[in-house]
Amino acid sequence: MTLKQVETGSPWDLQLTALENQSLEAMRLINDLRVRDSLKTQLLSNISHDLRTPLTAIVTHAEMLRDGMLGEVNEAQRKSVDGIIAGGRQVLNMVNEILTYAKGAGNQHDLVISEFTLDDLIEQLRILNTSLLTRKDLDFSATVESRMPQLRADRQKIAHILGNLLGNAMAYTPPGGSIWVKGRMELHEHTPELVIEVGDTGVGIAPEHHELIFREFEQVDSSPSRAHHGTGLGLTIARQLVEVHGGRIWLESEPGRGSRFFFSLPASYLAN
Repeated sequence: MTLKQVETGSPWDLQLTALENQSLEAMRLINDLRVRDSLKTQLLSNISHDLRTPLTAIVTHAEMLRDGMLGEVNEAQRKSVDGIIAGGRQVLNMVNEILTYAKGAGNQHDLVISEFTLDDLIEQLRILNTSLLTRKDLDFSATVESRMPQLRADRQKIAHILGNLLGNAMAYTPPGGSIWVKGRMELHEHTPELVIEVGDTGVGIAPEHHELIFREFEQVDSSPSRAHHGTGLGLTIARQLVEVHGGRIWLESEPGRGSRFFFSLPASYLAN
């Protein structure tokens, strides 16, 4: 695209030429931003792929050391190796999160449809998080509307969404608090949909941050001393996975009054 030369003529001609040039420049900038964004996404994907293999090897060999497969280890050595494993898994989870984000940014999320019940999925996630729920003495409850049909959706992606929301709820709810999951049918603009709620009695989120937390790499507390570390991509990925199903995600929260996150799935993802 090339800018037009401004020629002498009526004021209307000059104004039209200037507007056309502004439009061409805006289109050039938009295309440039798209290219840069695509390059950023590809770079994230490449780096994450390159990091995942050696990180997996580190964790695997550390587990072999811990389990005595390479000789006996004393208690002090075992604790040190456990620290290596925990740190390695944390970084590996962050790398996997970046890869998942890169797939969504590149429109590479493919749905693998299977039938499953929401009750079973919630119970599976509860079992996976039993240790943390017990350690923090958190009360967990699940309520799914009676006679809820089976879902015909991507189980892994729905589990990722729910797992992320539950993980945040457990992280930001003080010991002795409560966490709940609810599933029910509702009407949205006269169209039936499944709405899943994940709520907690945690610290809450100020209304001005409700949109911010769904943006890439954004966190309400971004200081180096923040209590909870991560990529800042968890809710961005949850939003991607909800939207690839054609659903919506939102929250209701105020500081000191806990949070309630909701996401919806169109009724077309319910088995007849």
